[in-house]
Amino acid sequence: MFQIRTLTTAALGAAIIAASATTAGAVDPVKLRWASDHSGPPHPAGIAEVYFAEQVEKKIPGSKVQIYWAKSLYTIPQGVKAMTQGNLEMITGQFGKTASIEPLTNVVLGAGKLTTVGAIDGIDTTKTYKALAEHFDKSHGITLFGAGHLSMYMGAGAVKGRLITPADFSGKKMRSMGPAENALLSALGSNPQSMAFGDVPPALQTGVIDGLLTSLGGFNATKEQAPYFTVAGLNGIVGDYYWFGASNKWWNRLKPDQQAALKDIVVNDFIPFQRVINYCNDKRTLAKYETKDKSAPGVYVMTAAESAVLQKTEGGATNKWIKSKVNDYGDKLTDQFTAEAAALVKANPPGSHALEKTDCSKYQAYFDRYTKGAALYKAKNRK
Repeated sequence: MFQIRTLTTAALGAAIIAASATTAGAVDPVKLRWASDHSGPPHPAGIAEVYFAEQVEKKIPGSKVQIYWAKSLYTIPQGVKAMTQGNLEMITGQFGKTASIEPLTNVVLGAGKLTTVGAIDGIDTTKTYKALAEHFDKSHGITLFGAGHLSMYMGAGAVKGRLITPADFSGKKMRSMGPAENALLSALGSNPQSMAFGDVPPALQTGVIDGLLTSLGGFNATKEQAPYFTVAGLNGIVGDYYWFGASNKWWNRLKPDQQAALKDIVVNDFIPFQRVINYCNDKRTLAKYETKDKSAPGVYVMTAAESAVLQKTEGGATNKWIKSKVNDYGDKLTDQFTAEAAALVKANPPGSHALEKTDCSKYQAYFDRYTKGAALYKAKNRK
């Protein structure tokens, strides 16, 4: 298994040489399938995966990358099994959804931990992430290249009024993305309902649920049914982190120059782009829908004081739930990540991270490619 690290001068020189060789067509073509459970473009994670495919096909001429979105090939747990067996090459794996096959991925979950842009962007610099990467390599035959994020503004949408205080959540039937989020909702007095996103709009419309936890993108898709969306600061309600991995059985069959070229694309092209395009998608959505009026429809971002009330009420319920699902080693990792998250927040105060200085206008063309009517608008795959 390789380690992700800052490039030294020598390594940078080697990367330039490798890139030159790639341009000259010296690297044999590769063919791979990439699976994920989110939808395709205009979903920002889908846009990033198309970007990856295009970089591979450009830099390693003759290559072909097939992408399967929205569980059209595998769910995340199924994909992990397939990669272990060598039947799938690469995947975008969401930590929470991986937990049913690997409970240790629960340890990075939880509200109110990574609460600044720099902290969220630094998840794969933690000892906890590195421990998970080692575990995936040894136990699942999967190499993790790094981590990314979807929306930093995960929040709570509601049908009839805004959810801000614990009293607002109390008694509400709330769609949850998974068991870890159920712990938070239960602590707030809600009745959590785990539900696939495709079932959410009709459930909201018919009153089966009163609200939902989702991302800004999810709000955009359900704003007609649940127009009141509240964000408890960054990750104050839930975080949405992804890992990017490759099957060791497939990876080890590649030639060293193929591995070097692919690693360079994933680490230095794809992952930075994935983070930027998701960040800019958040900014676009906020610019369009943010409101300062708590009584009006739209996206309301809580004050730090309002967010703190929810975190106090949560009272460690998520960590307690996580520890009920993992072994003693998992208990240690849970506490370790909680401490590492606090340190990352302290080291990366709001406004200090390079991602926050992104000129998102430079990425507008990527969004424009996938407007309604475009070839990959809401596509199920890229073959």
